[in-house]
Amino acid sequence: MKLEERDGRELIALARECIEDALHARELPPFPHRDYRPTLQQFRSAFVTLRSREHLRGCCGSIEPTCALAQEVWQDAWTSAFRDPRFPPLDAAEWPTIRLHISVLERPRPIPFASEEELIAGLRPGIDGLILECNGARATFLPSVWDQLQHPREFVHCLKSKAGWSADFWSTDMRASIYAVEEFEETVG
Repeated sequence: MKLEERDGRELIALARECIEDALHARELPPFPHRDYRPTLQQFRSAFVTLRSREHLRGCCGSIEPTCALAQEVWQDAWTSAFRDPRFPPLDAAEWPTIRLHISVLERPRPIPFASEEELIAGLRPGIDGLILECNGARATFLPSVWDQLQHPREFVHCLKSKAGWSADFWSTDMRASIYAVEEFEETVG
């Protein structure tokens, strides 16, 4: 079921509420059970991204859905603010500078490829999120990463690096899936 703009506004408000509730305790606040719209009760995966003055400040989420979308966003907001290993926990002084972005993933679909060249040729810059998996390691880039890595080869090589592989790593056991997202950005002011 496709999300509407009002769903996005509600998800942004929910993520903001979670982070505000957690700013002092640093613990995940209890999820507020409310009468959510059916679209927010769907089992969907999502990522919540925090930006401070246009710089990444946290981004966490899930590739596979494990709960209702509203609860997923609640958990991801907290994890992005306080548990992203790339950043220290968010503090109250930073909070006013933070803008939230939510990406709700469509179900990933495997794509066939016989070589890295085929994989690269099959990507749609600016549209496809990509998941690479091999030998128990897995990494993903959201479609928004195309803003920084615009060439498909660079996109794939940097994703390999994120997974802990070298840029020239290749294995016949490698699997790839692509997905699109529905995106919601917090408005300023």
